[in-house]
Amino acid sequence: MQLNDPITAVSGIGEKTAALYRKLNIFTVYDLITHYPRDYEEWSDIVNIGELKANHVYAIRGMVISAPQTYHIRKNMSVTSVRVKDASGACDITYFNMPYIRNSLQPGKQCIFRGRVVLKNNKMTMEQPKIVSPHDFERNLHRLSPIYPTTKGLTIAAITKAVRTAIDALDFHEDYIPEDLLKKYGLGDWRSSMSGIHFPANREEMLAARKRLVFEEFLFFIVSVMVLKDMASREVNDCPMMRIDACKDLIDALPYDLTNAQKKVWAQIEEDMCSVHLMNRLVQGDVGSGKTIVAILAMLMCVMNHAQAAFMAPTEVLATQHFETISELALKYNLPFKPVLLTGSLTAKEKRRTKERIALGTCNVIVGTQALLQDDVDFYDLRLVITDEQHRFGVKQRETLAQKGLQPHILVMSATPIPRTLAIILYGDLDISVMDELPANRLPIKNCVVNTDYRAKAYEFFAKEVANGRQVYVICPMVEASDEIMGDQPVLENVMDYTQKLKKELPSSVRIDYLHGQMKSKAKNFIMEEFANHNIDVLVSTTVIEVGINVPNATVMLVENAERFGLAQLHQLRGRVGRGQHQSYCIFMTATGQNDTMERLQVLNKSNDGFFISSEDMRLRGPGDLFGIRQSGQFQFTIGDIYQDANILQEAQSCAQEIYAAYIGNNKMPVSEHETFWQHYEDIMSSDVDFINI
Repeated sequence: MQLNDPITAVSGIGEKTAALYRKLNIFTVYDLITHYPRDYEEWSDIVNIGELKANHVYAIRGMVISAPQTYHIRKNMSVTSVRVKDASGACDITYFNMPYIRNSLQPGKQCIFRGRVVLKNNKMTMEQPKIVSPHDFERNLHRLSPIYPTTKGLTIAAITKAVRTAIDALDFHEDYIPEDLLKKYGLGDWRSSMSGIHFPANREEMLAARKRLVFEEFLFFIVSVMVLKDMASREVNDCPMMRIDACKDLIDALPYDLTNAQKKVWAQIEEDMCSVHLMNRLVQGDVGSGKTIVAILAMLMCVMNHAQAAFMAPTEVLATQHFETISELALKYNLPFKPVLLTGSLTAKEKRRTKERIALGTCNVIVGTQALLQDDVDFYDLRLVITDEQHRFGVKQRETLAQKGLQPHILVMSATPIPRTLAIILYGDLDISVMDELPANRLPIKNCVVNTDYRAKAYEFFAKEVANGRQVYVICPMVEASDEIMGDQPVLENVMDYTQKLKKELPSSVRIDYLHGQMKSKAKNFIMEEFANHNIDVLVSTTVIEVGINVPNATVMLVENAERFGLAQLHQLRGRVGRGQHQSYCIFMTATGQNDTMERLQVLNKSNDGFFISSEDMRLRGPGDLFGIRQSGQFQFTIGDIYQDANILQEAQSCAQEIYAAYIGNNKMPVSEHETFWQHYEDIMSSDVDFINI
């Protein structure tokens, strides 16, 4: 079996099951084995029933002492219950929609049960436990069992079996990383690491496997950045632009003064565009720091030099908002912009007409989504490419858009501040400008970190803000509830159940809807537009709203299970409120009272400075956070996390420099010991999938 074989090549996966895997973006064997666990479940020793505590996962050995009873509590919902005991006490066992379990729970039978314990009616109750044979329990004791992201119809057990089958059947070739470098950086080989990340014998084996796979992912990304930088350094700007008085006139006409940071960054951009070398610049700054007006000044300079500018945003809603902003400014200040909007939702006739205008040059500012990358989009004279929230686009996507012009300047904007030491590595092909200053008229967001006891007060606050005409976000870490045991962790809130709960808790006049990443693009865009147009008061969502929606009227955000996210991502989420003239609030709710968790979250309570928060995020991450905290969000690596794995990132940079120096020194021919690496790199960069989706 080969890595690029379709998923159906794995024994036991037919076309029907393959359709379920496709919902998880798993199409090939490679996709399957890089569908890494999001967590692990560790089996601990059997405990006495008398020692049980609520909200923990336990294994108990007890005797069934009552005949199983099944109750139908509502349509399509039944509960089967029995009572079990050991020498220390007794507890209830309940199962939902499993009436057939009665056959396995006859009085007098001894069983090992493993599941989460809750307190119901002042009695300890184990819900939906697994019945485990003594042999299986001994086999799994103290082992780490993988917990995978799933979709409806596809269980963790099924994914586990498929991954094991694929790894056993794979034809593993020579390692991508030379043996001397593996030894130098303390890395395991690829095959043992792939097996160790999915089926580790212990935590040490998992950590060793993870280090190798994170290192490899960072390595290929950094090398791709080095290639881009090498290409850009050789590009000479044959037609430097002229400085334009219209840019200064617009700055003077604005109803506010630019901050010192904005002035400095604009001076850097202006100098770049007038230079004999092409601009490749990143503008990094918090939400609200004023990046958009600087981008508009760059577009004005481009247009006044008789060329086209393209502005690419990650979502249709954000692209539309940018288009409207540009159009309004053009009208208000008599700017020579002839803007068009190109997105996937346009009709075929509208797309054709827009593409004709782009090709003929009758428009000079083109705003759009990834639709700008299509092969049939030809520009008349593209000289400036701006990408907003660049981390949402792959390396190859950015390169594709740049190649639409003869020699375009590249301006990248990001509202996700990261420590400079990491930014230099991750944006190695770009000059970095920082906007670390907010306009004076911005009201700082008021924050609080609370436990779940505060929830009722939060709902009262929602109702009050909605009654005052404002809008609310609620962020949940999950789309749907999971039946799988998640180890000794608080239950994670999910969008679907939370939406129904809010509809019961809030007044019926409050309009509530939901949004998540598994929805189709058209449905997602519709919901975001409805919220932007104030046809929805409370939006329950996953982190899909992190980028791509600007609603100045939204003043409240509640983040459930805040302990499950990195500080940088929480700060990015918080940036969805505080965009208008009204006071805004962010509530970080945690289901755990652990001291280290509270210390981390208090950073957000004390500061709205994204650069400070990102540095603290890197400092406060510990080894225990490897799978307890969601990916930081701004860099969507498959397994690596730029904060948790900052040291690995720096080691990978050193390794990349060593490999690339040998490549350059050998006149861009791989030295013999690096041939396998470069072959794999070429395979990645020539594949249909943007492997390095950064």
